[in-house]
Amino acid sequence: MLSSTAEDGEIEVGSLSACYFAKRGYQVDLFEYRDDIRLSEHVKGRTINLTMSSRARAALRKVGLEEVFVNQHGIPLEGRMIHGTNCTRKISPYDPRSKQCIYSVCRKYLNEVLLTATEKYKNVTLHFNHRLVSADLERGKLNFQRSTGHGTSQPEVVSKTSDLVVGADGAFSTVHSVVCPQFAMEQNYLHIWPRGTFMMIALPNQDRSWTVTLFMPLKQFRDLDTESALLCFFGVHFPDAVPLIGEGKLVADFFAGRPSSLVSIKCHPYHVGNKAVIIGDAAHAMGFEDCLILDQLMDIHGDDLSVVLREFSQIRNKDAEAICDLAMYNYIEMRDLVNRRSYFIRKKLDELLFQLFPKLWMPLYPSVTFTNMSYRSCQANKHWQDQVRRVVVCTDMGNTLYMLRSSAPKLPL
Repeated sequence: MLSSTAEDGEIEVGSLSACYFAKRGYQVDLFEYRDDIRLSEHVKGRTINLTMSSRARAALRKVGLEEVFVNQHGIPLEGRMIHGTNCTRKISPYDPRSKQCIYSVCRKYLNEVLLTATEKYKNVTLHFNHRLVSADLERGKLNFQRSTGHGTSQPEVVSKTSDLVVGADGAFSTVHSVVCPQFAMEQNYLHIWPRGTFMMIALPNQDRSWTVTLFMPLKQFRDLDTESALLCFFGVHFPDAVPLIGEGKLVADFFAGRPSSLVSIKCHPYHVGNKAVIIGDAAHAMGFEDCLILDQLMDIHGDDLSVVLREFSQIRNKDAEAICDLAMYNYIEMRDLVNRRSYFIRKKLDELLFQLFPKLWMPLYPSVTFTNMSYRSCQANKHWQDQVRRVVVCTDMGNTLYMLRSSAPKLPL
């Protein structure tokens, strides 16, 4: 007898998860609190693209969607383009040795393709305008408010009982399409304006527009409460970006929305018996790889969900907490450390050691982005490398080579 799966919120992760379960023959109900985004020209939500690494590609490959994003609708990013306050720029490659790259993908397009992919399965039913209001996870019962789209109408209450609930909460997306004849900046880089306690980034879209996001403490956002204050702030901190955005566009877009918080989530366990499991932002802010790991566990344990979900919680927790810490480090690196001379010295040392000892020395970013190493292994490898760098400062290369060979952790590549 086939089980039923209900999902809510983070539509790209929910859609991919629905594809995985549908392939296994499950009857799937996919719930989304918004209208069908494929019918809307503009979608409210976060104005930040997605960057797709090898891990996301592996998850999409399993359902036959990798090539669609990589070859048709992804922009390859070879590294970071660091913008200084004096309008200088520095390139920081992601993988100088093997030239691997990540891909910038429009979140709205990703959502649309994945939604369409789920519709191809006859055992998937899509439910739009359903907002989850309560849940009895022990019984697998969910209660939704279904909006009719008319402001004066009372929302209808809909209940659903499911053998398994997969909660993929956190779909915040928006893309502003501006057609222009060519990219205004080098397209194959993640552009960063690091300013210590805050930063701005820009990611390219397939239509040659850019999605620009400002990361900053909320108090500083509140201080920019007038047009003149905003333009003065950008003129001081991002002078080369203002002509590209345009003062009118900058003012209109900035005051059209409100800043959102960045969230890092740590919790355990991720499941309730054999009735419910949370993935993606609901659990720890990772989504596609969760779908792949759940699918791999079901390859091993079949439909014994109590075993599958228990093992998922056990093996995913340490990795999830590790990537939360690594993500915070990456944020600090992008907004602050890339401005420091010591960062580029360390970067060059990493590149040299990676070239000389590829089986012993894997820099942090390639290990997270271009391999299937567990995140806790990536974190442990970083700690070990930090120790080696400190030794390099006060020893000779011969001793350093000995330390590399004798103390290096085995890289699970």
